[in-house]
Amino acid sequence: MTQKKNAKSKKSSQTQLLKGRLEISRSGMGFVIVEDQEKDVLVKPNNFGKAFHGDLVRVQVEKGGAASKRSEGIIVDVAERKQTIFIGSIIINKNIAFFEVAGEKPLPDFYIPTDKLNGAVDGDRVVAKFVKWDKDDRKPQAEVISIISAKDESDLAMKSIIIDAGFPIGFEEALMKEVEQLSGKITREEMAKRKDFRDILTFTIDPVDAKDFDDAISIRNLDNGNYEIGVHIADVSHFVKPGTLLDKEAYSRATSVYLPDRVNPMLPEKISNELCSLRPNEDKYTFSVVFQITNRAEIKHKWIGRTIIHSNHRFTYEEVQQTIETKEGLHFKPILLLNDLAKQFRKKRFEDGAINFSSTEVRFQLDETGKPIGIIVKESKDAHKLIEEFMLLANRAVAEYVSKIKINKEAIPFPYRIHDTPDDEKLKPFAAFARKFGYKFDLHNEKEVASSFNNLLSEVQGKPEQHVLEQLGIRTMAKAVYTAENIGHYGLGFEHYCHFTSPIRRYPDVMVHRIMQECIDKNVKPEKKMEQWSKHCSDRERSAMEAERAANKYKQVEFMKQFLGDEFDGVISGVAAFGFWVETVDHKCEGLISIRDLSDYDDFRHDDADYSLVGINTKKKFRMGDKIRIRVVAANLDKRQLDYEWVIPGGESIGGVKKKKKK
Repeated sequence: MTQKKNAKSKKSSQTQLLKGRLEISRSGMGFVIVEDQEKDVLVKPNNFGKAFHGDLVRVQVEKGGAASKRSEGIIVDVAERKQTIFIGSIIINKNIAFFEVAGEKPLPDFYIPTDKLNGAVDGDRVVAKFVKWDKDDRKPQAEVISIISAKDESDLAMKSIIIDAGFPIGFEEALMKEVEQLSGKITREEMAKRKDFRDILTFTIDPVDAKDFDDAISIRNLDNGNYEIGVHIADVSHFVKPGTLLDKEAYSRATSVYLPDRVNPMLPEKISNELCSLRPNEDKYTFSVVFQITNRAEIKHKWIGRTIIHSNHRFTYEEVQQTIETKEGLHFKPILLLNDLAKQFRKKRFEDGAINFSSTEVRFQLDETGKPIGIIVKESKDAHKLIEEFMLLANRAVAEYVSKIKINKEAIPFPYRIHDTPDDEKLKPFAAFARKFGYKFDLHNEKEVASSFNNLLSEVQGKPEQHVLEQLGIRTMAKAVYTAENIGHYGLGFEHYCHFTSPIRRYPDVMVHRIMQECIDKNVKPEKKMEQWSKHCSDRERSAMEAERAANKYKQVEFMKQFLGDEFDGVISGVAAFGFWVETVDHKCEGLISIRDLSDYDDFRHDDADYSLVGINTKKKFRMGDKIRIRVVAANLDKRQLDYEWVIPGGESIGGVKKKKKK
């Protein structure tokens, strides 16, 4: 007995249990990605246990072995499911129903009890929910949530993208019943807790197609010559209470998902478009940051608290931009004043170390069926920057306020929005590349790096290398995330920053509102799970962004299908060992030119430091940022992939080398 026990003990000492995220490749092989571990853990398909692609798992790994060899493991437990909602098809065979998951990642078929088919029949496309996978069950069990009634292939693709990213479509009945009980009625009891701003000029500025207006600005002159400017945010936390089904669902989603032809909202429409939307000529509950500001953009006083407002007008960005340019129109004096103050705030931000990355938004012009019929490139103009500066001001003020409050000499757990300094490994090759164009980078300290970036971004305007240096510069930057560990926001140049201004579409803003009220009431209840919640919100944000990218790519392919065989001017937007990507100048649609298709002309090698492919014989170089003529040769909607080919200048040769004949 003792011998057996010792053998068991010896075996357990040779294994270790690690926690990580399971990634399953198209080939079916699995890899568990463990934080702070250089190499992934290899997991063969028969060792997945009960895990799906994307799940957080515990993997048992054999210790020892060669240092260069990848560890191999067996999944013993699922700590957290990444995805519980799936899209696929129903298969019924001899009264036994199965659900076959659609998508590229290998997943087992799900067993569905016949009383959980929800009306689905053999062959139906459905949305199904994972229910359980008990220890002795050969297959996981699911239930049908809804039968997909897609209008067309594009509609189905958009729904699939949302579900594959782990976001449910629609809201369950029990939650909707809870929402129906909510009332937007303004009560005397609630009024007594709030500051009344209804008699002060207030308006919203939003995109022309917006339905949820979650921020408004009020403005009035004070007797001392200063201005009182209020940033008023929809008081979502008044309606979304902790512990409710609504709150649990909002936390689970953590963000709205914006696709080219739809929004998959974090909150049901009654909340986002009715109760909380700051619509004109309606009294609304808000959470506000109110500033007393001089005409030199000096902030003399700040007040934060719950309010009630009455929006006098709903402006679009285009209307405000026209007012700024023409200096006339409804409420033109306050708009021009706000614009002047915003410009002063912006100038000071950049002087203090913020980085001035400009952003252009590409949007699809859609017909009534959602099919793309054109591309619109939207630049950030003064109207957008006006709103941006006042939202930044409010977010910063709230974070600064909370950072000063201590409980037992400890900082309050709070979901800061942080942005780390650039990674040296990315920054040094970028600085060397920029030097080739004559731009110097000072890498001595963080402030000098920011200053160098701003000088480059200013000097590069309108030059051929502008696009490539802006894109590569952005890639050197860390990703902004939510965390309770405040290290500041490098890109904005702020020591303290959070998200407070968009609670209709972001859950961290709801958490910020709740903590703010606790601080105001002097009744703070430190939340031990704040870091866990913050990480969840960061993960959900990343999933939403991936879904948005996938949907944009689908629409690009859908749009470019009509141009098969046509030629366009493009700019090389990325380079890899297997080829390079080109973005068309007219449509901003990106496609791949494979290195295989270049082999007829020369053998090309990847120069990583120069972001280029170089021909061994001809010395022909394809470098990121170069202008190039392309032909559209394939548009694959299933893979969301565009394939281009290079149109050779003159048609026949490059660098004096004749085009090889294809065999």
